[in-house]
Amino acid sequence: MARRVAITGLGLVTPLGNTVQSTWEGLIAGRSGAGPITRFDPVQSPVKFACEVKGFDPAQYLDKKEIRRYDRFTQFAIGAGEQAVTDACLASNWDKVDLKRVGVIIGTGTGGLQTFEDNCRALFEKGPSRVSPFFVPMYMPNVAAALLSMRYGVKGPNYCTVSACASSAHSVADAVVLIRNDDADIMLAGGAEAAITPLAVASFANMKALSERNDDPATASRPFDKDRDGFVMGDGAAVLILEEWEHARRRGAKIYAEVAGYGMTADAYHITAPAPDGAGAQDAMRLAMKDGGIRPEQVGYVNAHGTSTPYGDAAETAAVKAVFGPHAKKLVFGSTKSMSR
Repeated sequence: MARRVAITGLGLVTPLGNTVQSTWEGLIAGRSGAGPITRFDPVQSPVKFACEVKGFDPAQYLDKKEIRRYDRFTQFAIGAGEQAVTDACLASNWDKVDLKRVGVIIGTGTGGLQTFEDNCRALFEKGPSRVSPFFVPMYMPNVAAALLSMRYGVKGPNYCTVSACASSAHSVADAVVLIRNDDADIMLAGGAEAAITPLAVASFANMKALSERNDDPATASRPFDKDRDGFVMGDGAAVLILEEWEHARRRGAKIYAEVAGYGMTADAYHITAPAPDGAGAQDAMRLAMKDGGIRPEQVGYVNAHGTSTPYGDAAETAAVKAVFGPHAKKLVFGSTKSMSR
């Protein structure tokens, strides 16, 4: 019998709140996380707003030396990871599990981008002696997963998924595979990003991928709206505790949900634009339902990527209609991205 995968812990650091509860409260209240950029002066940028994480205090999770040596994306990952570990009642129970069968996968699109920019600036303006000796371990994308494993002494699979907007979803899918295949009993899986930096904002703005509604940031991210004009940059982290079902039951863990299936594909179409008919998304959804033994009419909710871009939203809508047919009209089909990024 195939090993089932449960979700037993949650951790969030988002533009809506620095905990699961505060983020959830922001979501159900319909509150936007967008506002003027404060991480740098955007005076020369055509885009002057983003969904920044607000009021995050890394000292809740790290000592002063660690804060200086960890990029912001890593700080977010550790904050979300510790919340998830605590929520899963593992914080004081690591001695009751086999640490060699606990792993960590934390995805990211960019890694320590602010660290990269700061050290490039130091190199070009002040010379090589001013580059931090901690630059590489601060910048490398897999450092969040590495530090979480060291924090808890877990010695199972440990790596980073880097696949742009799909990085975190791929980390969860990979963790599911590892548990199903009996290569792990527990996995910390999720993602972290801190890419609201001058370089990243300038690049996406010049690509014309970002909304330029500087006069009204709160309504700028509007997935599937006819007046959509681009996405909004956002920072944060999310970590799940994924656990083999019977392992979770034996230790009395609360179970939020079961991961029934997943699907992974590629459009193989264009470096930034999706296939117009959403072919890759269609196949991914069909594979997920096949893997989970679920019929299209059993699906009630689809949380869309919802980039708010003219091409992205149209392709995603086409994919959902193609996969679900008449049932598509009965789905709750939307995107939480309108509030969080």
